[in-house]
Amino acid sequence: MRVLRVHFTSEDLNRVRFAERPDPMWETVLSIHLLGNAHGRAVFDPWRTRVRARLGRTPAWPMRLLRHLAPPVGDFPDFLTPPQASQGMEAGIDAILSTPRRRLRRELQVLPTAPSWSRPLADGSLETLAALGQALRTYHRSAVAPYWPRIQALVDAERAKRARSVLDRGGEGLLSCLGPTMRWRPPVLEVDYPVEHDIRLAGRGLVLVPSVFCWRLPVTLIDPSLPPVLVYPLSRGPGWWAAPGHTRRRNLGNLLGPTRAACLHAIEDGCTTGELARRLGVAPPTASEHATVLREAGLSTSTRTGNAVLHTLTPLGAALLDANPGQRGGARRSRA
Repeated sequence: MRVLRVHFTSEDLNRVRFAERPDPMWETVLSIHLLGNAHGRAVFDPWRTRVRARLGRTPAWPMRLLRHLAPPVGDFPDFLTPPQASQGMEAGIDAILSTPRRRLRRELQVLPTAPSWSRPLADGSLETLAALGQALRTYHRSAVAPYWPRIQALVDAERAKRARSVLDRGGEGLLSCLGPTMRWRPPVLEVDYPVEHDIRLAGRGLVLVPSVFCWRLPVTLIDPSLPPVLVYPLSRGPGWWAAPGHTRRRNLGNLLGPTRAACLHAIEDGCTTGELARRLGVAPPTASEHATVLREAGLSTSTRTGNAVLHTLTPLGAALLDANPGQRGGARRSRA
């Protein structure tokens, strides 16, 4: 396995940050890639079955265009994952449609083939760019949007866990616990990668983007001059796409009830009421009610931070989970 080396300065260590929410364009493009191959069958085959059934009821041309741009194996153009997508799907699509013609032509060269019907895209045809935007919307609606609450909940849990690493050990401690495919060897983060590649941050910092559809190895942009980003796989089991809580052991559920047992587990790493609602798949007022019951029982505590309320476990709540270990645990670039 070759290595991607991300070179940090002392300034960069202070400028590492996590994406605030799932990135809709990274999730969309990486999911197109996964839909076209057989990677992670135990984790993604149920999702593939459902998505293919939905896409079978839509026009074929959007998928033909998207499969060309995000093939099952290999690179895809950087312009498909603009930083503006951190503000939402439409902001990302607007940025894609505004890509300069010279950049379109240059980045499309990373693709192994160029069918004749793709030439207008390289020429910056407004009509073809609009078709690409519509194709992305159609695909996202079928393949990603139905699972967005679960994706958001998994990212919320990952952010809470990594925040604890920063509080306990600082920026270097965070980088040292990103494994197993990433290793912190100061001042370089080494990442298992299909090709040898170096990114020198030079004070620009690094955005870490946890992703459900990133499979096995982290992903970054091809052009090292673009704002540095490292997308890495989230921990998710075969049932990641399903509503949470249905596979938990019954012992803690018999004591608290299944929903409050799930609630206790969900706040193990700390979360806001909105994050708790997403993790449980319930409305925020319902999540708030369950959190109140746990707080009044001495199992959790709640602290207001700005406009949000942060819920964390008390020692008693943590001890209860410790006594029920079955309740813990989850709920150049190439993708060969």
